[in-house]
Amino acid sequence: MKQVAGKLKLDLAQFAELEAFSQFASDLDQATQNELARGTRLREMLKQAQNSPIPVEEQVCVIYAGINGFLDDIAVDEVKPFITKFRGYMKASTPQLLSTIKSEAKISDSSEEALKKAIADAKAM
Repeated sequence: MKQVAGKLKLDLAQFAELEAFSQFASDLDQATQNELARGTRLREMLKQAQNSPIPVEEQVCVIYAGINGFLDDIAVDEVKPFITKFRGYMKASTPQLLSTIKSEAKISDSSEEALKKAIADAKAM
């Protein structure tokens, strides 16, 4: 979790600053708009239903997808449904990857490649 959460905290802090700044700016460049869109998706990604905790290994996979830009091409209102679909795909198709991440407590190079493939496969569904 520490491996992916550090970048998440930084990205969300930058998003909060940009969001506050953008309230006073009338014309934003494309890079700033992209950062604001990613921050909005990250915020949506972190929302979860009350009294339904998500296992840490699934949280790591979801956060990895968000901070590495895999959600950038998904509409903001489609982020939560995609996350639900992605978690279901991970549990059904790659349970060994989830157990590896849980047991190793980190994302190794081989796990990262498998995770990238799983994200692409879930997006293709």
